[in-house]
Amino acid sequence: MSLDYADKVFLAPMVRVGTLPMRLLSLRYGADLVWTEELVDKRIIGSVRKYNASTGVTEYWKGQAMCFATHPLEKGKVILQLGTADPDLALQAALVLKDEIAGVDLNCGCPKKFSIHGGMGAALLTNPDKLKAILLNLVQNLDVPVTCKIRILDDAESTVKLAKMIESTGVKALTVHCRTKNQRSSTPAQWDALKPVVEAVKSIPVVINGDVMCWDDIAKAKQVTGASSVMIARGAQFNPSAFRKDGLVPFDVVAKEYLKTCVDMNNVFVNTKFVLLNMNTTSKHTKSQLYQQMTRAKSMLAMCELFDLAPYYHHAIEEQQGRQQTTTSLHFPSPSDDNTSEKTVQVLATKRDYSEEEGDSPDGHMKKKARSQEVPV
Repeated sequence: MSLDYADKVFLAPMVRVGTLPMRLLSLRYGADLVWTEELVDKRIIGSVRKYNASTGVTEYWKGQAMCFATHPLEKGKVILQLGTADPDLALQAALVLKDEIAGVDLNCGCPKKFSIHGGMGAALLTNPDKLKAILLNLVQNLDVPVTCKIRILDDAESTVKLAKMIESTGVKALTVHCRTKNQRSSTPAQWDALKPVVEAVKSIPVVINGDVMCWDDIAKAKQVTGASSVMIARGAQFNPSAFRKDGLVPFDVVAKEYLKTCVDMNNVFVNTKFVLLNMNTTSKHTKSQLYQQMTRAKSMLAMCELFDLAPYYHHAIEEQQGRQQTTTSLHFPSPSDDNTSEKTVQVLATKRDYSEEEGDSPDGHMKKKARSQEVPV
C-alpha cells in the first residue's frame, strides 16, 4: 500500500486526545492524515475485534478495555502510532490492526513516564540499535507504510546521524518534534534545528512538529525548516479547525461539532469530557460559567444539554437503537447451515455506560461496559 506523506498536514498523536471523534473532526476540517494516540504493543496483542452495528464503529477490546476504535470515514487516513521496545511485539501488534490502518508510526519521541517505561518512546532515542531493529522488522514484514517520529537530540550532528539511520531502514517519512526529550511545550520549538536534518535526509519527506498551531503557521514553518509536511498537535487540541485554510472556527461551533461526533460514535463520556475541557484553554474560557458547568457534567446527555444538543442526543440514540434492533432481528445462518463460515465477529449493542465513574486509564485506553452477541459472518 502506498501513501504520500509529502506536502501534507497531519494530526499529531496525542494521549487521550487523538481518539476517534478528534480524528474524524480533524479530517473534516482539512487534515490529510490522522495519527492515533500512542497504543502500546501488549495492549493491542490479543485484543478482539468487535463491530458496533448501531454506529458503524469497529472496536478492538481486551477484557473490559477498548484499545482502538475506527470508522469507515477515516479508512485509508488513520496512522497507528505504536509504542514498543521489542521488534517482535511491534510486528505482532501491527498485524492485529493491519486491516484497519493506513500506516504504522513508531513512537520515539514521547517523554512521558508511561511511554518511556520499558524502553519505549523517547527512550529509543538513546538506543538506536533497538530502534533500527524495530523499524526493519516492521518495514520488511508489513504491507502498509512505516514511519517514525523522533525528537531532536542535544546537538545537530547526533540528530542528523540518527535521522540518516532511520532513513536507511526504508521508512516512508520521518517526523521530528523540534524539542529535546526534556523540553516541554513551554519551551519554544527549535525550528532551526530541523534544517540540518532536512538537508541530510533526501529520499523521504521530513515532517516538522512543534509550535505549528494553525494553518497560518504552516508556510512559515516550512520556509524556516525546509520540511515537506507539518504535524499539528496542541493547536488541534485547542481547536480542531486548526486545519482550515479559512481560519479557526469559534469554540462554541467546534465544541458542538465535536460533541455531536462523540454521540454519533458512541464515544465514552469521560474521554469526551476530557477533550472538551482541553479545547480553547484560555484563562477567559476556563473562568467562564460554561466551563464550570462542563466540569460538573456527569453524563453525555448532561454535556449535550449545555450546548443545546439534547434533541440531537435523543434522536441519535433512537437511531442507533433502531439500527441495533434491525441487526439483531435479522436471520443469521446457524453454524450447521450450508456455506456458513465458522468465523464470527461480535456485534455490540447500543446501550453503554456513559457515567463518569467508569473512566479511562492513565495511558488513555478507554473502558466501557457493553453487551454483545456472537453473529456468524
